[in-house]
Amino acid sequence: MNFKQGIIICLLCWASTAFADNIFDEVRDRHIPIEITLPDNDDKCTLKGKCRVAFLSAGYGISHLKYTFLADMLSKLDYLVIAVGHELPTDPPLSVTGNLYDTRSENWQRGAETLAFLKGKLSRRFSHYDFENITLIGHSNGGDISAWLANNNVFYIAQLITLDHRRVPLPRTHNIRVLSIRASDFPADKGVLPNEAEQAKFGSCIVKIPNAKHNDIADFGPTWLKESIQQLIRVHLQGQHCSTLKPL
Repeated sequence: MNFKQGIIICLLCWASTAFADNIFDEVRDRHIPIEITLPDNDDKCTLKGKCRVAFLSAGYGISHLKYTFLADMLSKLDYLVIAVGHELPTDPPLSVTGNLYDTRSENWQRGAETLAFLKGKLSRRFSHYDFENITLIGHSNGGDISAWLANNNVFYIAQLITLDHRRVPLPRTHNIRVLSIRASDFPADKGVLPNEAEQAKFGSCIVKIPNAKHNDIADFGPTWLKESIQQLIRVHLQGQHCSTLKPL
């Protein structure tokens, strides 16, 4: 590499709004890989006017780096995005037998503890961001982890968005705005999604995307699906009523 090439590469690095990190949880002796994406307009985030925060949890077996279609969209909406790698090589594999709610609960609890730890750790590091009104977003098992934390009566979750999670019931509460985007190939377990009466009571929103496949909800999925998900999340975050949320 010559000097000129090195300068160009460095400039590209400085221009990037996303960077990888590894946070160590001493209590659990656990290294947590994350990717942080800063808002496009990071300069407008101040102590008096804090920008919003979203935690993004991947589906099982999918890298947390494979959801840039969401991280990039959220950064344009002035969100600080923390994409979390929940699964480590030393973790036991996700159970596929028995009562999955029981056999997978250890995984969800561990993931919820990771999100809570990161909230405390990163709120001190990024003081210009609002960690007291977090948006949780999770695909599949990452959605189960997010829903598990949201059901734990923590005060700092403002919104929960799940992408075709299937096991952990969504919270029934007025305190958290809930959106669950559903694919078309697998149903959620009984009781996971609020029924119509519960949706009306708590203001939660369930939107199904026709022909969407569960395993396509990532960067490698079709463009039309990613754009539909982006549109639904964007409209939801703007505070619009569920009746206005429709896939592209």
